[in-house]
Amino acid sequence: MQLMTCTTRRCTHFTEASRELFRMRNSLSDMDKKQRIEEIDFLKCVCILLMIAFHLVFIGRTYPVAKQFVYTFHMPVFLLISGYFARTQMTENTALPTSRFPFLTPFVPFLRSMWHLFVPYAVMETAYAVAASRLPVYEHIDHLTPLVLLDKVLLHPIGPYWYLHTLILCSAIAFAVMQLRRFPLLVRFVLTALAYWFCARVLHLVTLSNAFYFLFGVLLRQAGVPFLKAFCPSWWVLLPLAAVVVCVIVEPWSSSALVTTGLIAFDRATPGGILMVWCVVSLLLFIYRYVPATLRRWSAFLGLNTLLMLLFSPVFTMLAKSWQPWMLAVDATGMLFMVVSVGVAVAGSLAIGWLCDKLHLSRYFFVRLKTPSTP
Repeated sequence: MQLMTCTTRRCTHFTEASRELFRMRNSLSDMDKKQRIEEIDFLKCVCILLMIAFHLVFIGRTYPVAKQFVYTFHMPVFLLISGYFARTQMTENTALPTSRFPFLTPFVPFLRSMWHLFVPYAVMETAYAVAASRLPVYEHIDHLTPLVLLDKVLLHPIGPYWYLHTLILCSAIAFAVMQLRRFPLLVRFVLTALAYWFCARVLHLVTLSNAFYFLFGVLLRQAGVPFLKAFCPSWWVLLPLAAVVVCVIVEPWSSSALVTTGLIAFDRATPGGILMVWCVVSLLLFIYRYVPATLRRWSAFLGLNTLLMLLFSPVFTMLAKSWQPWMLAVDATGMLFMVVSVGVAVAGSLAIGWLCDKLHLSRYFFVRLKTPSTP
């Protein structure tokens, strides 16, 4: 009897110790999640600056090949990163406030994060649609009605805000499917891919290639693969990258079967485009090793605030047309115009975020200027 009592006590102590160890591992995991990966901020910084630069109409028209090259990889990089850090699990945090619908408590963090994306997206997409109906822009709307406006905000966005629309939709689908835990992980990924295919090919709500880049990011995270380990930071990735570029733009390779059949092209949906995305990310991670500490701090700061620049930079790229003639009179290549305009767009976007904080609008608009110490 004493032996059984002693054994029971030991089992109890062992169980308590195991639970404590499990809690410690969870707390360490949470701490790791809060630590930012500076290389990813660097990738986001480079891609957002390229996005702003080629949203300048003059730059895009003057350098169309460079624009096609950049457009092949810059948004797929954002989609990969967004998929990797997407919420796919319900929370079991009992500290969350309960409501009259306690069954919704595990969904609160996800729903809150989606709401914090939807509000600024809806506001800026609405403003962009109104501006497109008044200004002679590329995606001009001839007759803006309430139904047309709802279509642009909820179903078929125009302008640069399609990314947020895709992010919200893909996140919601991935979160919903990943809750089907009775199915193996592989089955859930297949179901998610089929849902993305249905939204792209039947409902025409997203571009299939964009959704699949997001899904690949989710796959990396669920498979336990560190984001940086999926790439190979090395100078030799220049070789396949240069080979793809040469095949696309240089005769006689541009007339080869690989190009004419679409296997190699400045298109993120082609095998050549996928290879370009991987090579560019690997190359940027290699370059990051040699970036000075000061530039690393700036890239981390800008990488933290890509949402601000995505939301507000279109305002300044439109305004850039007002000083474009003066800049081109000094430098006909447009490089001075590009540098000044990108600088103004970045500074202006960050200033708007700072102003939202000072005017206490961030609590309603859910955008704020972040620093590396921001929780």
